[in-house]
Amino acid sequence: MVHPPGEAQVDFGEATIRQGGVERKVALFVMTLPYSGAIFIQAFPRECTETFLEGHRRAFEFFGGVPYRISYDNSAIAVIEVFQGRERKLTKEFLRLQSHYLFHEHFCLVRRPNEKGNVERLIGFARRNFLVPVPEINSLEVLNTQLMERCVTDRAERTRGKTGAKEELLREDQAAFLPLPKQAFEARRVVQRTADSQSLIRFDDNDYSVPVQYAHRQLTVVATVYDVRLVFDDRLVATHPRCWERERTFFEPIHYLALLERKPGGIDYARPLESWNLPECWGLLRRRLEAHDPCHGTRSYIQVLRLLEKFPLPQLTAAVEYALDIDVIDAASIRTIVEHRSDRPVQLFPLDGRPHLAHVQVETTDVSSYQTLLSDPASHTEVSP
Repeated sequence: MVHPPGEAQVDFGEATIRQGGVERKVALFVMTLPYSGAIFIQAFPRECTETFLEGHRRAFEFFGGVPYRISYDNSAIAVIEVFQGRERKLTKEFLRLQSHYLFHEHFCLVRRPNEKGNVERLIGFARRNFLVPVPEINSLEVLNTQLMERCVTDRAERTRGKTGAKEELLREDQAAFLPLPKQAFEARRVVQRTADSQSLIRFDDNDYSVPVQYAHRQLTVVATVYDVRLVFDDRLVATHPRCWERERTFFEPIHYLALLERKPGGIDYARPLESWNLPECWGLLRRRLEAHDPCHGTRSYIQVLRLLEKFPLPQLTAAVEYALDIDVIDAASIRTIVEHRSDRPVQLFPLDGRPHLAHVQVETTDVSSYQTLLSDPASHTEVSP
């Protein structure tokens, strides 16, 4: 098949890597430019909407532009329903990707993978040349950096039957590309989920916590390759690192402090706090509070912990250490300490962009005028009515 400059083909493949001494499969996102033979490849934990979108974003930035026409198979990530011929009902996220970058889509006919044979062939090429022997890595980010370097090095090669090296022909591809949009594209999937009685949201077979006040409420899950954000109405209420394993539960201890303040007896048995390792001064603070007030000391300690809802742990820990030194350990005093330390001096008012204010003259106050108010009243001359 003949391919003019500026076209691309996309597909997912599979490869084996060794991470942490354990072999596992990864999904390979591959974009090829049939005219020049240039290739872009990245490894992801799985083939899904987020990795499909993230692969496109990285590929467009790597090539420095957007191919005007991209060929695909009929993956469920992009296609909801296949009609007769080339008519397709496309997914919402694929349409969002297309409307952002403005490329034309081309979906192969059913059981006609030869229509994107270039990418089919180069998936095997990349696997044999970039991933043999099986790479041993600490993270996929390290592997992906290596893969990008290999893709750049491969540009010096010449494809059989081509008139020049891939690097030379790539310039003609790039001349036919659409420009990259000025606004960045967010590769994410958005779904609606309801928090259960334990204040957990289930997404992609994993559970992520939200603050207890959102239990039994519907929230919006915004998932990327890197994180999972949980939104209620227009408020971001929780963020967790993305987990690609299955049946894992991720608690943020701060989410459960409001409930523990009402039920302080559960602090030593609460599962969300099971692996929460706080600095040593926090344990000393709790012992001091409980010794000072055996009945309410634990609740007072939780009230101090709840300050973490507003202040970062290092900043609050420094305030706790100072409070212990001066023996003022109630929650209100520690809050005052941390707020005072976070105060910043008022900055000078900038005149940039306000040239008319440069001519305003403000007289300096002569404070000596007020000295007369402190002088001896007897020395003042009385004025008769």
